[in-house]
Amino acid sequence: MSAGKERFHYGWIILLVGFIGVMGALGFGRFAYTPILPSMKEGLSLTYTQMGWIGTGNFIGYLIFSLVGGYLATRIGPRPVISVALVLVAVSLFLTGISDSFEFAVAMRTLTGAGSAASNVPIMALASAWFASSRRGMATGILVSGSSIALLLLGPMIPFILQSFPGSGWRVSWYVLGGITLLIALLNYLFLRNRPEEKGLQPFGETIGPSPPSSSSAAFSMKTLYTSRPLWHLAGIFFTFGFSYIVYMQYFSAYLVNEARVGVERAGNYLMLLGILSIFCGPFWGTVSDLIGRKYGLALVFMTQGICYLVFGLMKSDGGYLLSTILFGLTAWSVPSIIAAAVGDTVGPRFTPAALGFTILIMGMGQALAPPIGGRIADLTGSFTSAFLLSAMVAFAGMTASLLLRKPTGN
Repeated sequence: MSAGKERFHYGWIILLVGFIGVMGALGFGRFAYTPILPSMKEGLSLTYTQMGWIGTGNFIGYLIFSLVGGYLATRIGPRPVISVALVLVAVSLFLTGISDSFEFAVAMRTLTGAGSAASNVPIMALASAWFASSRRGMATGILVSGSSIALLLLGPMIPFILQSFPGSGWRVSWYVLGGITLLIALLNYLFLRNRPEEKGLQPFGETIGPSPPSSSSAAFSMKTLYTSRPLWHLAGIFFTFGFSYIVYMQYFSAYLVNEARVGVERAGNYLMLLGILSIFCGPFWGTVSDLIGRKYGLALVFMTQGICYLVFGLMKSDGGYLLSTILFGLTAWSVPSIIAAAVGDTVGPRFTPAALGFTILIMGMGQALAPPIGGRIADLTGSFTSAFLLSAMVAFAGMTASLLLRKPTGN
């Protein structure tokens, strides 16, 4: 008999609560900046370069605390780290709404990034603890889909708030998101558990009985983890995703509203469509990677996203904007889900929080570099076209690096 054949497994509760946690950590903590950006830019009289630096502040906080959060979760357990970090996200979102200067906005978005990383990394690592390798891609895919539901909510909600509160709508938006995230923090504290053993269970999909660690995971320790070549390879691939996708997501609404002139409502509709399409992309591509291998799953996703960025920058028409939105929606959060599963395959459940934190740290470097570069390109050229073309080239580089991955020993 296997644990996966039981009528109900608490791992599904972990996935549901973690899914909602990702909504707060990333969906509200990071992606809400996209639809709020145009109004916040106008309200604080900022340039695109300054808005890019505000985004970079968020990613610097994320970059630093992805490593810290992963390390702490490995040492003291994911549950307390996730709960405290989500409270930090909630408070900093609320404080972003009272911003009256560029400097204060940067500081608050940096705190949001810190809380986002310190909660998201342990949440994603829970999949390796609660699910066997054969189900791990599916599990991480479900978790990352929390961002999709957040986008689905943000698409209509933010334009409604902006129109209901002229001039101050962007502030009210941050207040509302902070309140929701505080409730999410409480939910995670009440229901998350660190390991299946706390419920007298084994990972879902794993046969009952003692299971020795794989030879790959047994070879790691905290001293050797960060010098592992396979881990650096995965981190490099993740860097290309962080750099390429964030230019697209951060300037998605600004491009459609200010350059394409489609209007705030239609831009919100495109964002909502992206959110709807991306709901199942994580579980789908995670399961695909369970079946055909992590490297081929990653390569297919990067190829699709590279085409998406090319279309968005070059096909300046309703058809081009729609096609690009569809392509990204179908693959949006697939790379994080596959990378998280690949990290678990490589280092084993024990070291997954720390190892995943390291890969996210490297990805965060790409995220920190890209927004000011994209904003600077827009300020200099008067268009985001070249920024999206740069994203496409980086995505194709990620595709090539993915095809060079090797299967972990012992898995």
